[in-house]
Amino acid sequence: MKNGLFGLGGILVAVVALVAYLSIYIINPTQQALVLQFGEVKSSVQEPGLKFKVPFVQNVMYFDKRVLDLNMPPIEAIASDKKRLIVDAFARYRITNPVLFFQTVNNINEANQRLSTFLQSSLRSELARATFVQVVRDQRAELMDSIRNDVASRAAPIGIEVVDVKIRRADLPQTNSEAIFRRMQTERQREATEIRAQGAEQAQRIRSRAERDSTVIVAEANRDAEIVRGDGDAERNRIFAEAFGRDPEFFSFYRSMQAYTSGLESGETSMVLSPNSEFFRYFRDPRGTELSPTRAPASIAPAAQAPAAQAPAAQAPVAQ
Repeated sequence: MKNGLFGLGGILVAVVALVAYLSIYIINPTQQALVLQFGEVKSSVQEPGLKFKVPFVQNVMYFDKRVLDLNMPPIEAIASDKKRLIVDAFARYRITNPVLFFQTVNNINEANQRLSTFLQSSLRSELARATFVQVVRDQRAELMDSIRNDVASRAAPIGIEVVDVKIRRADLPQTNSEAIFRRMQTERQREATEIRAQGAEQAQRIRSRAERDSTVIVAEANRDAEIVRGDGDAERNRIFAEAFGRDPEFFSFYRSMQAYTSGLESGETSMVLSPNSEFFRYFRDPRGTELSPTRAPASIAPAAQAPAAQAPAAQAPVAQ
């Protein structure tokens, strides 16, 4: 009898423990839950903690409170200037109304598919009204705000709040990029050729101006040198004329000495002169007096012979 009572008591305890276990559920701070009874929503629980439900009749469905990511595969869109774009975008969202979320999409996978549809439609619609330059540079932030607002308005009926929408990359297709690169390369080469031509033209202009200035400077320098040289020659002639006027005999002797120095120096030129020539009058007489060879004094003859003896050594002209 006692064994039977103990066995029955153990069964009752086990049943009570099972019922208590099935009646308790826990919600984490990052979660929110719906209490369902035969598939019908009975309550929505937002606060974390230990909660209770009717066992065997009610069950709990958990949803995440945190911000979720939606990574969309790249799509192709056409801008308003007829340029094709490969757009890679993503979105962040959170579940704000679990009841509406459960009634419309039921789970996260279905919600991601629905949001992907909304995002693709909004991207193509907004990008079709913008140019390529506006998408990649000028109005990218404004376009993102417009796309986020459009997706958020579409996602609100399914209990989702769209936090942010961003475009990771918006590029031209590979074939278009290569064509644009070739066109840009051709334009840069044309610009480089034009700049080089302008530089060569400017260099030639500067070089011509420098050569002209150089020619003018050299010509002016030659002109000034000729003027100075002419003034010097005139001054020299004046001095010579003045000296000649003071002592004509000394001036004649000095000029004859210069003529001997210039005419009797070594060189390849040969002169054939008579010893009785006027050129050698100072050889015959230191005073330069004209004397007949037959009447020349004996004391003067050696003086006339001395230069003749030294003439070959200085390559003097040979008298015949």
